[in-house]
Amino acid sequence: MKRDIEADLEAWKDRKGRMPLLLRGARQVGKSYVVEKFGKAAFSQFVTVNFEQNPEYKTCFSTLDPVRIVNAIELLSGVRIEPGNTLLFLDEVQECPQAILALRYFKEQMPALHVIAAGSLLEFVLNEAEFRMPVGRVECMYLRPVSFAEYLDASGNAQLRSYLHKVHVGDQIEPAVHERLLTLVREYFALGGMPAVLAEFFQSKSFLRCQEIQTSLLTIFRRDFGKYAKRSSQHEHLQTVFAKAPGLVGQWLKYSSIDPETRAVTLKGAIQKLCDAGLILLVRATSGQGLPFVTHADEKKCKFLFLDVGLVNRACHLSLELLFKESLTMINEGALAEQFVGQELLAGLGSREENSLYAWLRAEPSSAAEIDYLTAVDSSIVPIEVKAGATGSLRSLKLFLTEKKIPFGVRISEHPLSFVQQLLSIPLYMVEEMPRLVREMR
Repeated sequence: MKRDIEADLEAWKDRKGRMPLLLRGARQVGKSYVVEKFGKAAFSQFVTVNFEQNPEYKTCFSTLDPVRIVNAIELLSGVRIEPGNTLLFLDEVQECPQAILALRYFKEQMPALHVIAAGSLLEFVLNEAEFRMPVGRVECMYLRPVSFAEYLDASGNAQLRSYLHKVHVGDQIEPAVHERLLTLVREYFALGGMPAVLAEFFQSKSFLRCQEIQTSLLTIFRRDFGKYAKRSSQHEHLQTVFAKAPGLVGQWLKYSSIDPETRAVTLKGAIQKLCDAGLILLVRATSGQGLPFVTHADEKKCKFLFLDVGLVNRACHLSLELLFKESLTMINEGALAEQFVGQELLAGLGSREENSLYAWLRAEPSSAAEIDYLTAVDSSIVPIEVKAGATGSLRSLKLFLTEKKIPFGVRISEHPLSFVQQLLSIPLYMVEEMPRLVREMR
């Protein structure tokens, strides 16, 4: 399965002044697969050190000297490592934090050797107070679940993705093409972007078998809790938050909705752990006063997203019949569509950007208002609503446009591409194209 990040890895390989790479992302999103595919295709030699499967390799990093490290790995693996021709992959690197520290010395003392490190629980090591991240000597990329655009490529519909790249504001998409793309979105809502699920679907075409794999993935994530819960009570709180989160997608966080019997500070800690694991994403409220959004963000107000729309669907036990008959923006009161759009916006950030999403919330009693997402295209703020219906009230969006003096907003729905009265309407299958379409409006 081809991933968009492969082009970024190719550019990294050939770049002058390249640094060792940390590939970050949640478990089961395909990090090891992508690196192995890239390593075998782009290098004459590919060497993997998996610290979880082969803990004996940890002793190679008792020193920070790259020459001694490489010599030790060669002796253990029996494989010659040649700078310029070999990709050295340090997998499950969170099991050997010393290896992360050593990356800076590869940059300084062995810059010709290509080194990539990755790990499912890497964020827990990086966030430890005593850990010294080698800033300025290591670069990061982020891998997320397969996006809808990548799904088009992988499912044999690459021509549709290419077609959408060429559609402009004002163009009419043929009704048959529009309906075909919405059907593919429905498939994606059911399957999501976890590579193991998609690999099964492309082989068997069985949604039921894919649901079994989704259930298995959710179980695997739960089993990981013991790896980052120091006490049994923490494990229980992680279980509680993880179980409740899919049903709270798109809702403003209220700790009482998770567990009214547990202190907010305890639940906050569990939420942070799940965020570190990449299983939960937080959409933070911001005033929209300017860029960057984080400057005007309210850390106390946020909404839940989950790792993957297919896992949300499975965790909520939504029926396949519902997914293929109901309006996409109405399923589960619109939560599934909001999850989907959030994932697509994150995919649009590219592999270099950390997960960061923002929404607008005004909680004043007399004029309460909210907008699902705020994003930036170049230096312009773009408000985004995920809505059903031909127009909907869009009261909050209109209020935001007036208050912030912004020329137009975006509505994402099942309706075809159009622009009418300050509203750029983008169909769900074109979220990838949103930045380009916004630029066309200037």
